[in-house]
Amino acid sequence: MPILNKDMTLCISLSARPSNNGTRFHNHLYEQLGLNWIYKAFAPTDLGQAIAGVRGLGIRGCAISMPYKEEVIELVDVMDPSAKAIDSVNTIVNDAGRLTAYNTDYTAIEQLLKRNEIPTHYSVLLKGSGGMAKATAAALRDAGFRDVTIVARNEASGRSLAELYGFSWQAQRDGDGDGTAAELGEADMIINVTPVGMAGGMASSTAGGAGANGLSFPQTAIDAAKVVFDVVALPAETPLIAAGRAAGKTVITGAEVATIQALEQFVLYTGIRPTDAQVRAAEEFMRAQ
Repeated sequence: MPILNKDMTLCISLSARPSNNGTRFHNHLYEQLGLNWIYKAFAPTDLGQAIAGVRGLGIRGCAISMPYKEEVIELVDVMDPSAKAIDSVNTIVNDAGRLTAYNTDYTAIEQLLKRNEIPTHYSVLLKGSGGMAKATAAALRDAGFRDVTIVARNEASGRSLAELYGFSWQAQRDGDGDGTAAELGEADMIINVTPVGMAGGMASSTAGGAGANGLSFPQTAIDAAKVVFDVVALPAETPLIAAGRAAGKTVITGAEVATIQALEQFVLYTGIRPTDAQVRAAEEFMRAQ
């Protein structure tokens, strides 16, 4: 990485609980490609002021993570169709003060469903109703999945998400958050789009107290599933993924989601698409934390 200098291009990420995933991935690619760029993660105390800083300081790109993917919409100038279609933003590109919002989460989910050849007739339990859940639900719908149930603690957002994509809805009952009490039911594929299992403590404050060591689905649901999918990227081996592997299931990890969506962000920011070898090297560096 070049020494900090006045001509360096800055990209950032905004998250309530920043990780080093994006920082390591993007900076490793900058170094491989000889770019005079740098990437830094932030936990904003005021989202409006942070986005104003992106605009006013000429910050080229800004990744948006939980819980700001919907709140940031009113702060940008243009909604690309990828974000507008699902009212959720994970990427902002700054062109001379004009902020355009995108969503590369959708692309990541879409690619992983295809890559793993998940049959579209599978029944699905999707747990969560926030911005990432919107991207996941949209990708499922567009891929041809029809038997999908949204499981959500927030009834208003859960019902709204289910109705938007023609899916069913089920309340998350007390005890569902840690997988030890009330049953959620069973499905061929279970997908966690909540912070349960996330390192760093966010899960304990936003997902019913389940915490980083909690299971987002009961063991009975894991045992019944054919595919276990967790969008939580840190740690790469969440409790849900570990339980899925132990049960011999096909697993799709949040680390895989993170790589694909970060790659598409990199292309939007720089206009450069790295080679597969360069992406693999950046991914390995990202995971070797």
